[in-house]
Amino acid sequence: MNRDFLKDKKRIVVKIGTSTITHMDTGHLNLIKMEKLARVLTDIRNQNKEIVLVSSGAIGAGRKALGIKGRPRSISEKQACAAVGQARLMMIYQKLFAEYNQTIAQILITKRTMTNEISRENAENTFLELLGMGVIPIVNENDTVSTDQIQDENFGDNDTLSATVAQMVQADMLILLSDIDGLYTDDPRNNEKAEFISCVEKIDENLLSMAKGAATSFGTGGMSTKIAAAKIAGEIGVDMVIANGDDVVNISRILEGKEVGTLFKA
Repeated sequence: MNRDFLKDKKRIVVKIGTSTITHMDTGHLNLIKMEKLARVLTDIRNQNKEIVLVSSGAIGAGRKALGIKGRPRSISEKQACAAVGQARLMMIYQKLFAEYNQTIAQILITKRTMTNEISRENAENTFLELLGMGVIPIVNENDTVSTDQIQDENFGDNDTLSATVAQMVQADMLILLSDIDGLYTDDPRNNEKAEFISCVEKIDENLLSMAKGAATSFGTGGMSTKIAAAKIAGEIGVDMVIANGDDVVNISRILEGKEVGTLFKA
């Protein structure tokens, strides 16, 4: 399918997962990749496009800072990790984006932000004001006061959150960066015969059965949560691409209309 129409996208939500910005063998943040991400997003912003970044990684960053081995088990332990990690994560983003003279903002939201009419309207107004000022908002679930994502694996490492944010800011494009090239007929890490799916016109039961769970101890979102995000995005008229975040330049390639990742048509 010709993807030239993606060149015209003006307001883009980019979601980056824990496994993409973390060294999987140590759990520490991947600073080189985060620096490249800041450069790529600022360059897209310099093209007069608007960017919202939904970034996971707070619990993982806090876990390493606190010296906790393995995934935190109790909700309160996860919340403590999030409180420490979110500050660390934003400090690093602040330094990296400042290198390119790009202003960022932090927005922490919960599921209740979406369901409460007044909170939702306030959040929408804040997003739109920031975007109008040329700021890149960086969004995460507010894990220190909300347990929705921590308890609900289907909320999925910010996958479905990013689709909801896309709806909130009236985006016309959602890009999910994962640790896989896109959607396959089966998990390619376990099945050599798994076939890559370049474009999805309709999400049906057959497609849902292909989804697999998370494959790392740091992230929580598997392919099933990404397809759930695609379903939300499609229903609100937002095109979505799942692509490999190992090379964050893939964001630019997608917006140049190149055939990268799996495109889910709205």
